[in-house]
Amino acid sequence: MNWSTFKSTYLVKFWQPLPAVIAAGILSTYYFGLTGTFWAVTGEFTRWGGHIMQLFGAEPENWGYFKVIGLQGSPLDRIDGMMIIGMFAGCIAAALWANNVKIRLPQHKIRIWQAIIGGMIAGFGARLAMGCNLAAFFTGIPQFSLHAWFFALATAAGSYFGAKFTLMPMFRIPVKLQKVSKASPLTQDLQRAKRRFRLGMLIFLLCVTWSLFTLFKSPKLGIAMLFGIGFGLLIERAQICFTSAFRDVWITGRTHMAKAIILGMAVSAIGIFSYVQLGVQPKIFWAGPNAVIGGLLFGFGIVLAGGCETGWMYRAVEGQVHFWWVGLGNIVGATILAYYWDSLAPVLATDYDKVNLLDTFGPTGGLLVTYGLLAFAFILLLMWEKRFFRRKNQAETAAAAAH
Repeated sequence: MNWSTFKSTYLVKFWQPLPAVIAAGILSTYYFGLTGTFWAVTGEFTRWGGHIMQLFGAEPENWGYFKVIGLQGSPLDRIDGMMIIGMFAGCIAAALWANNVKIRLPQHKIRIWQAIIGGMIAGFGARLAMGCNLAAFFTGIPQFSLHAWFFALATAAGSYFGAKFTLMPMFRIPVKLQKVSKASPLTQDLQRAKRRFRLGMLIFLLCVTWSLFTLFKSPKLGIAMLFGIGFGLLIERAQICFTSAFRDVWITGRTHMAKAIILGMAVSAIGIFSYVQLGVQPKIFWAGPNAVIGGLLFGFGIVLAGGCETGWMYRAVEGQVHFWWVGLGNIVGATILAYYWDSLAPVLATDYDKVNLLDTFGPTGGLLVTYGLLAFAFILLLMWEKRFFRRKNQAETAAAAAH
């Protein structure tokens, strides 16, 4: 395979979601084994909100929430911080390789409000549940934490209500028709595409070099950034968005992304299990109402906003201004939760047990229960898809007969 073919096939064209999500599951497994933590983003975004509060004279380091997740140092000193820097770098590089960067403004002001309010609701819910679509779902379930299953079920329910809510007439944008004399040619500025590809390569190589340099001084930080670059490349090139996975199930009946996510978690679970047997401790959180309420809010919020934690990151660097607002809303919502945590925690979270399925059912039993639940979820998706399209076909047939 020559360079031109490799570039076109693997760097410019979008990747298939299924192998990309499975690759993300494998990467997240090794990330856990090598750093001792999970692939997660909202915890670090909450810390960014804490740092912003410090600039205005507040003392968030004394808040109970930051005593749980920590606020020491800067993003450059933290595993999560370096990983997220790597993710943004990977997203930017991948978008530039494909010439997929263009400033795109929201079509209507209501979209801005959806982005901000939905982002705030999602950010609040994610941190209430101690994780978003990553830490409390995609990497939480393979960590054998019961709270992640509570969150997953609640997120599915929340996304259903969010999907129904966003179909209301108030969210429909009037279509403006414009008369044109001829169709616009579907051409691309080849020189600009080449310049952007080179810029993407420069960013990629600089960040890999930064990661390797950091690796010698602080191995875990360097590893975190390298993995972050990999995560960023995957989510941008494969357009991995958990919002679409949940929303499409309810609105279009399509379950391709949702099934890919389940398979990705299944692949990750066995790897996590192996590392746990070697002595790496999984991240287990409270299986309390916080996981359920947080999941409901998160599911509703991501559909209202139009993007989850991974979705808004890669779309924002592609130039979609709507998702700049989603990201801002996420940080604001997460910071609000951190402020009120001391009042909410005893009632909703900390008075409940942290349930590790490997402890509850034994190592082999916990693994089998996890795979059983994943298999059950996969079967439910197949049944839902079949039922959805059967009812759709029946409705279309009835409508045709009526005419």
